[in-house]
Amino acid sequence: MPVSPENPEAPAAERRYGTDILVRRHEGGHVAELVLDRPRALNAIATATAEALRAACAELAGDREVRAVVLTSSAERAFCVGADLKERNSFTDAELMRQRPVTRAAYTAVLDLPVPAVAAVHGFALGGGYEIALACDLIVADPSAVVGLPEVSVGVIPGGGGTQLLPRRVGAARAAELVFTARRVEAREAKELGLVDVLVADGEDRTEALALGARIAAHSPLGLRAAKRALRLGQGLDLRAGLEVEDAAWRSVATSGDRAEGVAAFNEKRKPQWPGE
Repeated sequence: MPVSPENPEAPAAERRYGTDILVRRHEGGHVAELVLDRPRALNAIATATAEALRAACAELAGDREVRAVVLTSSAERAFCVGADLKERNSFTDAELMRQRPVTRAAYTAVLDLPVPAVAAVHGFALGGGYEIALACDLIVADPSAVVGLPEVSVGVIPGGGGTQLLPRRVGAARAAELVFTARRVEAREAKELGLVDVLVADGEDRTEALALGARIAAHSPLGLRAAKRALRLGQGLDLRAGLEVEDAAWRSVATSGDRAEGVAAFNEKRKPQWPGE
């Protein structure tokens, strides 16, 4: 965990990864706010942005104090507008191919976060920006949100998981319509279609997402990780196979210190003090 220069033994409130990603700690360090912080470019994902995002997620994934991650934006008009097309316009084909593993690793790092992840979306969340949100477990949006996967309109396809994650949210036919037409979907319709999960008042996406992260982080760190593992690994399996995944996840926490503390706290009518082991 990063430390502050004033007190080397105390967790730092913030840490920057490159110039484009900022991580803040809340709730005693149990909620990590991962801020997309390239506002002048509406958080367009350049090579450096992708490298910083991957590095931040890798560190958060290995931090056992973190129980929830909330992805937010410092840009007033966007969560993230997707790939930095200005940068890509300067690439040769060979340079684009060399960049591909870098950007793919960034999207994968968000998807592979072992704790619950919540995206706070306002303004544009398009292409890779919406794919970052799709890689999270829950999406909170305000009325300004506009989401979509417009990649076919510029001659490519979604490359950050969109063709696989969107059908899991809204079904194959709905995902096909959205990908093939490249259309942008405004907040109210996005909520109706299941493209976002929670619709809040204007400007309240970050506040509500952090509050949701805090509610999540109040629970067993081992239980949260096991529950996410079961939910993710069970997707797409038949029922019997899915139940085996669930059983394995249950067994991984059944004899843990968290389970013992949770039962004891319930019987003693007190707040649990999770050992995280």
